[in-house]
Amino acid sequence: MDDLPTPVLDNHLHLHAEGKGVEAVKEFARAGGTHLLVVNRPSWHIVDSVEDVSAFETTFEVTLDLVDAASAVLPGQAWPVLGVHPALISQLVDHNGWSVDRACELMMEGIDLAGRYVWQGDALALKSGRPHYDVSAAVWDVSNEVIGHAARTAADRACALQLHTEGGDDFDDIATIASDNGLDPRRVVKHFSTGPITGVTPSVIARGEAVRSAVAGAERFLLETDYLDDPGRPGAVLGPKLVPRRSRELAADGHLDALRTAHIETPREVYGIDTEATLTE
Repeated sequence: MDDLPTPVLDNHLHLHAEGKGVEAVKEFARAGGTHLLVVNRPSWHIVDSVEDVSAFETTFEVTLDLVDAASAVLPGQAWPVLGVHPALISQLVDHNGWSVDRACELMMEGIDLAGRYVWQGDALALKSGRPHYDVSAAVWDVSNEVIGHAARTAADRACALQLHTEGGDDFDDIATIASDNGLDPRRVVKHFSTGPITGVTPSVIARGEAVRSAVAGAERFLLETDYLDDPGRPGAVLGPKLVPRRSRELAADGHLDALRTAHIETPREVYGIDTEATLTE
């Protein structure tokens, strides 16, 4: 395929050792993709049970191995984003019978461990969030405490923070949580955005309408597929070719500034990465 006029970064994608794994990365690269941010899968999908921080260590190590394999076949680079999926609190409280305080403590320990990987140079950014489904007030409040802890850790480690949250376009409350904990809200990324948002930086799902909305109205944005690499759900959420495909459509429509925003300028501003300098082919 013809070269795209910029590098192409998928900002949020998962890889599974028992899924397509590196073959999905090769599909992404053949479609024109160059760089990936690989987010660890939920810990309870990797270990039998989450009882202590060792579950996160196993999850992170599996992710790092997959990232190394991805970087080996990309024309650019893959980076790991490590942290704790916010739905873990429901696993611990609703299914395991834990108190919300005990669940909160373990999730913060997971964030601390992810922060150590960032500090050591083994990960690029952190992951946290709050449930995107109805929960009790106690679970909601504790989830926001976890976000605050993650923001404080990201500030200490001088890195960005990806968040899995409810939908919508107003995240000024999260911007306040970030600021109150020393993190620039521009370095907070709302995963699975459907267009421009307020407060933090949108990572826009690579569906046509969402991308067009971002191009029309977002000051800065990233693109993602949220590819799950789940053998039981092939292609969910979106397949690995979709960010390159949408980027090619933007190029054909003359949206070259938007391509630079999504694939060069926003990654540099948010994560401190240079997607041009890291191209090797």
